[in-house]
Amino acid sequence: MQDQQLDRYSRHILLPQLDYDGQEAIVNSRVLVLGAGGLGSSAIMYLAVSGVGHLSILDPDHVELSNLQRQIAHTENRVGLNKALSAKEQVLAVNSTLDVEAIDGLLDENALLEKIQSMDVVLDCTDNSKSRKLHNRLCVQAGKPLVSAAAIRFEGQMMVIDPKQMNKPCYECVYPDVNEGEMTCSESGIFAPVVGLMGIHQALEALKIIGGIGESLAGKLMSFDGLTGTWRHFNVAQQKNCPICGQEN
Repeated sequence: MQDQQLDRYSRHILLPQLDYDGQEAIVNSRVLVLGAGGLGSSAIMYLAVSGVGHLSILDPDHVELSNLQRQIAHTENRVGLNKALSAKEQVLAVNSTLDVEAIDGLLDENALLEKIQSMDVVLDCTDNSKSRKLHNRLCVQAGKPLVSAAAIRFEGQMMVIDPKQMNKPCYECVYPDVNEGEMTCSESGIFAPVVGLMGIHQALEALKIIGGIGESLAGKLMSFDGLTGTWRHFNVAQQKNCPICGQEN
């Protein structure tokens, strides 16, 4: 790291669990964030200020006024702009040293798989289970850790899928059925701090993976209730007949 980076990230380097080597790993890391909405906005900004060297941000949608209630990577003067491009602009405003790639459209499966293979960690910040299942499948295929979260109303959930860890479940193990009738934030509402908290927690887990610190959440499902401020952790098992990661395939 250069002297300016040592100064910028000095509070990280002071942490004995992280130290110089951990921060250097963050500076040299490559992270893909799928979705720059409520979850993605918070995750992206904390990954950026923490020094993730290369950020790829994928989102085909455009900023709307109703997004600004919770999507902190966007501003009033960027309403109508693609969300990935808007998030890139915000990232570079707080940390111009980063290499930021904005992908303003969907990639086909082969192109997305190739992109995932070039990353250290992937964050799924999309808003539907169909996309989460696709990203889970591709990350398992590529052998890359995935931090997946969801939030609606006052509730949030998050899990870490790490194909490198033996006998740990993937998203498909826990959610085998796509609920075509699942509710969206536009239909059910979302309390802004809840989605922000879940996105920040995604960034936390991604940085832990990159820095090689702390306890992995692979094999656990985290649930948050914003009305009571309660976190709950559930142990979840790999399904041996899972079509994505099962041992019987």
